[in-house]
Amino acid sequence: MKLPNILTFSRIPILFLVVVLLNLEFTGSRTAALLLFIVGAITDWADGYSARKLGIVSDFGKLMDSLTDKVLMVGLFVAMLAMGILPGLWSLFLVLMILSREFLITGLRLVAASSGVVLAAEKSGKRKTVSQMAAAITLLLVEALRHDFSNQLPDLLVDSLYWCGVGFFVLATVLTVSSGLTYMIKYWSLFKGEKGDENE
Repeated sequence: MKLPNILTFSRIPILFLVVVLLNLEFTGSRTAALLLFIVGAITDWADGYSARKLGIVSDFGKLMDSLTDKVLMVGLFVAMLAMGILPGLWSLFLVLMILSREFLITGLRLVAASSGVVLAAEKSGKRKTVSQMAAAITLLLVEALRHDFSNQLPDLLVDSLYWCGVGFFVLATVLTVSSGLTYMIKYWSLFKGEKGDENE
C-alpha cells in the first residue's frame, strides 16, 4: 500500500465517520463532520498529486481513485437524504439519477479495463465532482451553523445558504447526468465489444 493508495482508500472510512458525526448530538459534531469531509475532498487531489510526484501512477490507482470518489459522494448524499438534510421526495429521484450514472460509468470503466483500456478523466467528469463537493460542503456547513452555532447568525442567512446548497445539488445532478452521457457516447464501442481508441 503506497501513499497514493492509502489516500485513495482513506475516503471510505472518512465517509462512515462523517455519517456517524452527523448523527451524534454533542456540540461540534457537525463541524467535525464538515472538516473531515473537506479532508476527504482534499485526498481526491492529493492521491493523484503524490502518485505523479513519486512516479507510481498505475491503472489500479486510477480506477480506485474514481471508485472511491463515487463511494464518498453517493454515500454522503444517500445519508443526507435519509437524515432529511436533502428536502422532499424529489431529492430521492435526483439521488437515484446520480447513483444510476455512477453505476453505469463504473461498469463502463470495468468493461474498458477488461479490454486493456483505461478511460481518461473527462473535463465534464471533473466539473461534476467539483459541483458535488460544493453541494456537500455547503449543506454540511449549514448543518454546522444550525447545530453548533445556533442563534449566532440570522435564520434568513442560514436558510439562504441552505437553499444555495440545494441549488448546488441540483446543478451537480445535471452535470453528473450530462457527463455520464458524454462518457457513454464516447465509449459506446466498448459495450459492443470493440476495443476502441483510448486516446480519441
